[in-house]
Amino acid sequence: MNFANAFTPEKLQEAWNLIQSDFLAATWQTLYVTLLSTLFAILIGMPLGMLLVVGDKNGIAPWPQPVIKAINVIINLLRSVPFLILVVVVIPLTRAIVGTAVGDVASIVPLVIAAFPFIARLVEGSLREVNPNIIEAAQSMGASPMQILFRVMLPESVPSLITNFTLAITTILGYTAMSGAVGGGGLGKIAMTYGYQRYRYAILYAAVILLVVLVQLFQSVGSYLARKSDKRLRT
Repeated sequence: MNFANAFTPEKLQEAWNLIQSDFLAATWQTLYVTLLSTLFAILIGMPLGMLLVVGDKNGIAPWPQPVIKAINVIINLLRSVPFLILVVVVIPLTRAIVGTAVGDVASIVPLVIAAFPFIARLVEGSLREVNPNIIEAAQSMGASPMQILFRVMLPESVPSLITNFTLAITTILGYTAMSGAVGGGGLGKIAMTYGYQRYRYAILYAAVILLVVLVQLFQSVGSYLARKSDKRLRT
């Protein structure tokens, strides 16, 4: 198909009709898959990131180092697998959990598996940024490791955590678009099925532009919340 013919009045009208009929539902699908995947990934990844810092040999409550090393290896292995390959590899697990390997709900499983190691590393990085002098001061006052973690380290790292969670949600949003190539729904499906595979470039670009708008929206909200939570900016 000639690329120049992709933006004729007929093709643009076709794209507009699809935008009116399907884009609202597809945007909603993308949003709820992104938000649910991010939530589940945080629930898994955040405790792992906290454990990697607290249980480190120089941490406030060292764990057996073979356990910490095993967690690091698992996280590194999962992070090294490209998302599209991961989607295919976990099809049996996806079917076992949700009963199918295609669709919006099914795409949440590989999204969570791809995202929680990333979030674990982000949480680990945020906690390691906490000033060690503050931790030592809390230890000198007799605070327990759990008190130091939940009353010192986490509150001190809130701005960094918000920034990193914003990075995570925008990354997961990009993954949802890729999941459209392997049966996922939302804007990724419209971009692949109606746009790329049928050479309807106006539809493809419309979906891409909407995804960019969503990324900017998440980024703006995350940056605002990070600034509001930063005590250094209020003093």
